Parts: sequence; structure tokens; C-alpha cells
Amino acid sequence: MNRSDLEQAIAFAIAHETGWSRDTKGTWGIHLDDPPPWNRLLGPVHARGPVSGTIVLAGETIASWGEPGRADLTFSVAKTYLALLAGVAHDRGLLPDVDEPVGVRVGGIGFDKGANAQVTWAHLLQQTSEWEGECFGVPEQVDRYRALAFQGVVPSGRKGDPRPLRAPGTYWEYNDVRINQLSLALLHLFGRPLPEIFGEAIMEPAGASSDWRWEGYDHAWLELNGRRVQSVPGGSHWGGGVSISSVDQALIGQLLLDKGIANGRQVVSAAWMERMGAPCAIAPFYGYLVWRNHQQRIFPGVPEDSVFAIGAGGSFTWIEPGRRMVLVVRWIDAAFADAFFSRVLRALDR
Repeated sequence: MNRSDLEQAIAFAIAHETGWSRDTKGTWGIHLDDPPPWNRLLGPVHARGPVSGTIVLAGETIASWGEPGRADLTFSVAKTYLALLAGVAHDRGLLPDVDEPVGVRVGGIGFDKGANAQVTWAHLLQQTSEWEGECFGVPEQVDRYRALAFQGVVPSGRKGDPRPLRAPGTYWEYNDVRINQLSLALLHLFGRPLPEIFGEAIMEPAGASSDWRWEGYDHAWLELNGRRVQSVPGGSHWGGGVSISSVDQALIGQLLLDKGIANGRQVVSAAWMERMGAPCAIAPFYGYLVWRNHQQRIFPGVPEDSVFAIGAGGSFTWIEPGRRMVLVVRWIDAAFADAFFSRVLRALDR
């Protein structure tokens, strides 16, 4: 490793900070791109820190910068955490078959009729469900024709327009409302708040701090098993979501790298971890709520077997198996992410 080159790579990341404001005013968030009245926040948000991150190589932290211990919103990286929770449910026998329709085990929340009754857990985890409806009052139509820099296909319509739906499992679309519906289904499956399960099953075994939190929309409360609980979103599109430090994110990345093992304990089964990283048949750049660098399509400068958890605002958790590396970077301009990653690899290989 060339330490000077690594420092220069980190300096490059710091020099290319996201254009989002640090105080959540002005240009901040992705809700601003939604058609009214959904271009507003429904849950809490908070100010962010500077470009921050940490690099862990073969289990050893070799670099940190910015404010790596600061708990910041991580947007859609939280989707990957939902996939880990689905793995916990699978390992506990609560979700024995991902190809089983969701309504078989979770009734009364929108998976009982029509095409929605055909939606399986795998469809939701791969974003191919085409589920139709509202989740806590937000219609999934608001995220139809969603455009993402990493999906490689330009939508043929305007965001929020009523794109004709297809059969479940036949069309891939990144849709935060459907992800929130998955979170709601997992809440009913466990019968307990997901942040509690995540803390006990993932964060504590990984050795994470207690500074993280996972919050829902202000109105996303329901009665479950005699208890008032909050359903949490798989991101911060309309506020809420996961606030977590770079250091704790790296611990979760290490869990992914080590195929579900944390501190010598099998926290999530290796079989589930393999499923998470396996390609979706109709979208090989995607697994179970993780991004795959299929044919180096997303990031040309990094190996094809790289896996990513990606959030808006420039939040990346990168798992690179060949070098046994986990890299977390927050608040980098996403347009410069590949150049930053490439610089890190060159520094490590010298």
C-alpha cells in the first residue's frame, strides 16, 4: 500500500463533496423531485457532517477521515439492512420460502387481492414486485418512472405518471413506497419493531455503537400485538430512516464480506448471504437490495465482484472481496465516486 497515494485519494473525495446543503435547507434530499403533494418530508431529518468515511482492509482499519463517528442519515443504504432483517426472519423460520406470496403469512396489509396476491418476498427484495397501492398514505405511483444514475436505463415517462403495471417478477423498478411496504410486512412477520430486531440480531453481535437510530414517518404508527409500534422506511426519501456512523456502517459491511459472520458468530446464515449477492434474473446489476457491479456496469474502475449499498446524497458502502476490503464514504458527489474508488485501489496495489 502506498500511504501517500491513499491520502491523495481521500483528499480527492473530500474535494468532491455533494452539493446538498449541510443544514437540510435549500438543495437537500430527493423528495424535492417528487410531484406535489409528495414533494415534502413526512418524518424527521437532521443536519449532516462533511465528507467522511473509513476503510477496513482484512479486518483492520487503515484510514478514516472527516467525522467517521458521526451518525448521519444514510438514505437507501437502509434497504440493505432490510434485506439482512429478511435473512434473520428466514433463519428463524418466519420466512421459510422467499418465493411464497407475502399474503400467505402476512394478511390484511395489501397483499390479499389481484396481482398483489402474487407478490412474493423475493419480488420485494429484488424490486420486481410491481405492487400497487399506498403505504401510510403514499401511493407507489409517485415513484413510477424513477430515474437513478446507476440503473443504466432512462425511464420512458415522467416520474409519478401512471405507468402501466406488469405481472409481478417481470419488471424491475426502484420504488421506495414498495420498499416501505416490505418493511411493513417484515414488521408484521416479526411482530416487533424492526429497529429492536436489527439492534439485537445485527448491531450488537457486530460490535456496533449505540449511537444509531432508525425512525419512521410521523404518522406511521399502528397497534400490533397490543403495542403501539412505528413502521420504519427503507431510506430517507420522505424523512426518517437510518442515522448511523461510518464506523458502524463498516461493521455491517464486514458482516456482508464475511458471509454473515461477526466476531466469530454466524449472525446471518451463509446461505442467505449468498442469496443477497446473487443476481436478479431480469436485473443482474441487483441482488437482494444490494447493487452488483455486473460487467463493471455501475463502476467501471472497480472489480466486477464488488457489491454496494448505495444511498442518495453520496452514501456508499463498498464490499470488495478480492482485497478483503470494506470502504464507507459519506456525502461524496456520486459523479466522482468511481474515480475515488479507482484511486483507492491504485493506492492499495502499489
